Amino acid sequence: IRHHALEGDPESDSRLLLGGFRLSFHSAGRSDKASATRWVISIETLSKSSKSDRHARARHAAAMAEQSSTKDEAKTPFTIITGFLGAGKTTLINYILTEQRDKRICVIENEFGEINIDEKLVSANMASKEDLIQMDNGCACCSIRGDLVRTLGGLVEKRQQFDAVMLETTGLADPAPIIATLKSNQWIDDNFAIDAVVCLASAKHVKAHLEEQKPDGAVNEAVQQVAFSDKILLNKVDLVTPDELTAIRKDIRKINHFAEVIECERSRVDLKKIIGINSFDIEKCIDLDPVLFKKTEGSEEPTSGKVHDLSMVSSCGISVEGFLDVPKFNIFMAELLQTRAADLYRSKGVLSFAGQGDQKFVFQGVHEQIDFGPAQTQWQKGERRVSKIVFIGRNLDRKFLTEKIESCLVPGATE
Repeated sequence: IRHHALEGDPESDSRLLLGGFRLSFHSAGRSDKASATRWVISIETLSKSSKSDRHARARHAAAMAEQSSTKDEAKTPFTIITGFLGAGKTTLINYILTEQRDKRICVIENEFGEINIDEKLVSANMASKEDLIQMDNGCACCSIRGDLVRTLGGLVEKRQQFDAVMLETTGLADPAPIIATLKSNQWIDDNFAIDAVVCLASAKHVKAHLEEQKPDGAVNEAVQQVAFSDKILLNKVDLVTPDELTAIRKDIRKINHFAEVIECERSRVDLKKIIGINSFDIEKCIDLDPVLFKKTEGSEEPTSGKVHDLSMVSSCGISVEGFLDVPKFNIFMAELLQTRAADLYRSKGVLSFAGQGDQKFVFQGVHEQIDFGPAQTQWQKGERRVSKIVFIGRNLDRKFLTEKIESCLVPGATE
């Protein structure tokens, strides 16, 4: 199930009910200081309901989850491209639009002037007042005119011509507003599926960008770009030594543990690695890297999770065995989103709830924009009921988060 605040109504409050599972998501607007978003999950089951009833609900939930996933596959993938200054973003876009022949991509730019594509093509199309510039390899390029929703609305009828749509951003550190824009407009959400956030970084300069000190505790934009990304294209690797490359990958992993780092030169990359990967599919939460959770088991890592000296941004993996109490977990998530949404860049997890039979639940989010629902797979017989949650954010306190999640467990619960 995906559920978000309704467009145009900051006080909207609505609910979805699926197989006995109700997710309520309320947004009361957002300020610079804190988010007033409220997370509410209500498992609508009777205490005296039979085990067969619970299993039936679980089967129905899994079936609906699979149906939702199939619906997403019919949408056009939408990829957000971020990048540091001098990382090679212009070269990447030029490669996509004029050289590669594997994918038909529509690139949306903030301004035509940002990317040096064929000037004759640009001038010819602008003269004829065409919004879409067609390239020889089947790709296309257009600029944002007015706002993103209007631009994507103009592409709806043409989207079948393309394998994917890419949004090239200039100086954007936080993609959450873009994601919120797509999710809050039903027409756009019905036609485009957020596929991934891809960050392009120069191996030669990324370390300096990540270690740059900002005044008055301001957030380092380069660190944010790494933190929000699903894929990181580490470009110009031919300009650094093997030892330098190892150190860079280590720094990136400290900030964002689950993003895949893809090394490349001159911005050449197999587009299959960054397009059509469904990074925002909540089913991907099932495959969380187990290495991240080993830190919680007798680790000597500082409990504050402040593993990056300057940015205070890190990945924090927490695993707890047992069954979570729905009301207690509601309170935990509601308070966390209300007070720390601005600092929670990405989150995802696999959850085991008491009273829900063998049904697994999964979620992933950017700030307070949460996708949550039943997983297609169920807990298998004999499988340990271990809930796993990953947070990527600023000033994360691992000890505090672990204790709060552990306090949500139901003592002695067996189902």
